[in-house]
This record gives sequence, C-alpha cells and structure tokens, in this order.
Amino acid sequence: MSEFDISDEVLIKQFQNGDVRSFNQIVLRYKDRLIHFVHGFVHDIDKAEDLVQDTFMKLYTHKDSYREIAKFSTWLYTIAGNLARTELRKLKRRKTYSVSSLSRDDREFIIQGTDDGPSEIHSSENIQKNIKLALTELPADFRTMIILRDIQELSYDEISKIMDVPLGTVKSRINRGRLKLQESLRKKGE
Repeated sequence: MSEFDISDEVLIKQFQNGDVRSFNQIVLRYKDRLIHFVHGFVHDIDKAEDLVQDTFMKLYTHKDSYREIAKFSTWLYTIAGNLARTELRKLKRRKTYSVSSLSRDDREFIIQGTDDGPSEIHSSENIQKNIKLALTELPADFRTMIILRDIQELSYDEISKIMDVPLGTVKSRINRGRLKLQESLRKKGE
C-alpha cells in the first residue's frame, strides 16, 4: 500500500502515535489546497502561506485534539479558516485591509488552450480579474462557501461542518453567492 492509499484519518492516528512521516504526508496532501483556500480570505499569497504554516504548526502541537468524530479534512480546514478569519479581524482593526492587486500571473480561474492568440489571452486575463474582483466584493460567508464548493470542490456536508452551519444554509448561501457573483460579473460586462 502506497502512502497515497492511506486515509487522512489513518495518517493522523499514526502521527498521534509518533510517526512524523505521517505528518509530512498530511502537509504534502493539504498544503496547496489550504493556501488556495486561505488566499480566498486574505488575498495576499505571502499572508496565506504564513497562515497555512500556522495551521500546520497548530496541527503539529495539538495533534491529540483531533478526534475521529469528523473527517480529518473538515477539522484541518476549520483550523485554517479560523486562523484566516482571525487575521482578517486583526487587519480590519488596524484598518489596513484592502483589495489585493491583481497581477497578470494570477490565472487560477482560467484554463487556457495552446491556440489562444494575444487578444484571447488579454480577454481571458480581464475575465479572470473580474471574477477575482467580484469574489472579493461578496460578503465573507458567501465568498467562503463559494471557494470551498467551487474552487476547493468540497461536499456540502463538509462545508456545513467547516462553517458550523446547517446543510440547508450552506446550499442557500452558495446559491445566493453564485447569483450575486453572476450579477456582479454582468455589471462588469462579463
């Protein structure tokens, strides 16, 4: 059995029993996904990386806090989300929070073909910028749920546990968030 065939719950159990290699495997599995998730909150890649590092430090120092009453991924995303929300509160208190600048290198929403000419690439970059900007304009609850569902591809049930809200609320907020996102994009001409 390869390391990739082992479930998250088995890995955390092995780590709780002292196997540091299991911790390393968890980091490999979740680092990129968590950075993407946290970036949706803070809109600063360096800050997102720092918060994910903090998430893994909490996991390392509080490994025995995990109980198999929920999926491990739900528990880990909850830690990362809580750290990101705490950071946002700090930033708002300092009144330094602003929308991040969007660079031409940010291509997370675009899958480009190899036959795109310069005008198509420029158009795709504009669409991507508008999607990112529209996401930042959404209320935090809607934005978080859309990121978890449409970008992180988590199930409604997992999102319900991470956000600690009923399943119906998750579905409702995702639907309303998508509608708000579409409306915002329509106003921008996308």
